Amino acid sequence: MVSTKSLLLAAFTTITAIYAAPTKGPCKSLTPTLPSTGGDDLVAPSPTARLKKIAIGHGIQNYTCSGPDATPSATGALAVLYDVTTLYPGLSKTASLSIEAFNSLPHALLWDRPVPLNRPSNSSYSANTSSPFPSSHQDLKGLANCPALKYAGHHYFDSTGTPTFDLDAIGMKASVLKTGSVSAPKDADRGVLDTGAVAWLRLTDSGKGMSKGVNLVYRVITAGGNAEGCGAAGVGTTQSVPYTTFYWFYEE
Repeated sequence: MVSTKSLLLAAFTTITAIYAAPTKGPCKSLTPTLPSTGGDDLVAPSPTARLKKIAIGHGIQNYTCSGPDATPSATGALAVLYDVTTLYPGLSKTASLSIEAFNSLPHALLWDRPVPLNRPSNSSYSANTSSPFPSSHQDLKGLANCPALKYAGHHYFDSTGTPTFDLDAIGMKASVLKTGSVSAPKDADRGVLDTGAVAWLRLTDSGKGMSKGVNLVYRVITAGGNAEGCGAAGVGTTQSVPYTTFYWFYEE
């Protein structure tokens, strides 16, 4: 019988092999293109939209249940964001990856690192409600063979329930609303709880006057994050599910 330890070692070896060869040599002229699900896709940015950043987010999706047979209701998300723009193929002379390695980053991060939030002592995944984010901003180092990923900011829902991206490390902010959603591909990483990958999203400016430098966000290449059933999760408590994803930030 193959042990769990052997399976994890094999998976880590595979991920490391994918990252073993960052692209080197002359920087190619390449316009980054949003990933495709292979089926239904989100409405693309307008031709005049400018890509400002690509970040990888690592955090939790939160849900509540009104009853044991109810459908879990999404109540928000929390994530730390890291800048991966220069790792996109052709955008760096020394650090960019192949497209396969780049698109494998969410999977690698989800399984290689713990959720980077302040957690209660009695919880594996939920975050401290009064202070969910660490006070010091740390870059993400040593993820397979990738260069250090610079801290970019935080993702959270504000007091009115509006999705917010505070890219404080680079002076940008997005206050957004969901205007598009498509299911993740069937072969997407189902996550550490084996609940499935959350949908890909198109998020546009909320109109609250809070955005700065970016007003269009895409969530793509998701890993994990879907809720457990209410029977398993329990009623009246917050269910937190780890996830990782790419966020593409545009200004239109």
